[in-house]
Amino acid sequence: MASAAIDHMVSITIFLAAILLFTSLFSQTIQTAVVYQQHRAIATKCSDVLDSIMLNSGNPTNWGQTNSTPTSFGLQDPEFTQYQLSPFSLMRLNSSTGSSVYYPQTDLTYCNLTLGFGQSLYVPYSQIINYSLASTLLGLNGTYGFSLTIAPVLTVTINQVQSNPLNLSIAVMGAGFPLAGATVNYCFLSITGRDQGSYPAYTVSNGSRTTNDAGLAYVDFPDFDETTYSYALIAYAHLSGLTGIGYHEGILYSESFVVPFVSNFETGEVILAHSWDVHAGANPAEIAFNATFVLLSDDFTLREMPLDNETGKIVGKLNYGQDPQHAYANLTINTRSSGILIVTYSKSNVENGVVVMPWGISSLAFTVTFGGDPQIQEWVATDMRQVIINRVAYQAKLSLWSMGGRQVIG
Repeated sequence: MASAAIDHMVSITIFLAAILLFTSLFSQTIQTAVVYQQHRAIATKCSDVLDSIMLNSGNPTNWGQTNSTPTSFGLQDPEFTQYQLSPFSLMRLNSSTGSSVYYPQTDLTYCNLTLGFGQSLYVPYSQIINYSLASTLLGLNGTYGFSLTIAPVLTVTINQVQSNPLNLSIAVMGAGFPLAGATVNYCFLSITGRDQGSYPAYTVSNGSRTTNDAGLAYVDFPDFDETTYSYALIAYAHLSGLTGIGYHEGILYSESFVVPFVSNFETGEVILAHSWDVHAGANPAEIAFNATFVLLSDDFTLREMPLDNETGKIVGKLNYGQDPQHAYANLTINTRSSGILIVTYSKSNVENGVVVMPWGISSLAFTVTFGGDPQIQEWVATDMRQVIINRVAYQAKLSLWSMGGRQVIG
């Protein structure tokens, strides 16, 4: 009897242990299934939100070229259909990779998106769309977080190979591979300084090359003297409907230079500031400037557009706030088309340089990153679309995550 009772107790113990084990395993399976369904729902939502942003212009449809706050959020170019985005709506997004800059002359703080010296976009925070507002307009606030990155498909990199004579290499890369056989149209700007009482200027020469099997093209300028003149090269690479842009400059003077600020999207007003008032630095000096606005024509050459006056150029002087009359300058871009603001500057005949600002994000192939930080999230769904921004090929990538969060407990 005692042996039978012991066997019975052992059997019950084993049975209960088995029930607990299988219950735990079944519970974990259910949790895994729930998490899988949640992840699948987030992935579906990610695709829906991306299409909503890419295929909708928002309200008003031209909010990218106004100072108003949109009542619905979308980035599609209102003049086109399908996956074609507005270069101006993208200018008004608060880039998560940008920094903040305060400019005392206007008493405003600006979002600074910079690709390197002389390539910058400064937009006042009073006119940009922040992450919180976009989340609310998309109906995601409190439920989902997102990060949107819009980056060029083609990478066009320009490097100086040698001087005397000046030789530049243009490398065109696709998504991890060189683009062989691509046509590269280039625009070379030779910047001259100023003599006493004059203003800097530039001359333009255009040409084209074809990339070799390694995706490289070379351009020579045997008559260019880089000890006297600064230069800039803008290159447009295109093949089979893909277009990319590259920019490179060689300047002789950078202690004092011009910093363009977007002042008013609706009227196209831009402020030209002295760098010392923005970044400080040593040895500030009075500089003269010459501002020109150019558009990309159908044959991939740059065409000048008038600014405020009949000459199409704005000239003047900046003296880092010492004289209110020359503390900064104003100009107006009189077009709804995207292009490049080119500002040559000089302290003397041999101390000169050039800065550029895109009017429309694609003009200089700027990348925009907008939203939260996906790196700190537990699980993130991603989806991508190939888009066109003013003929330049971009890739739009949306990362989406749940604000609730769920994980499997083993």
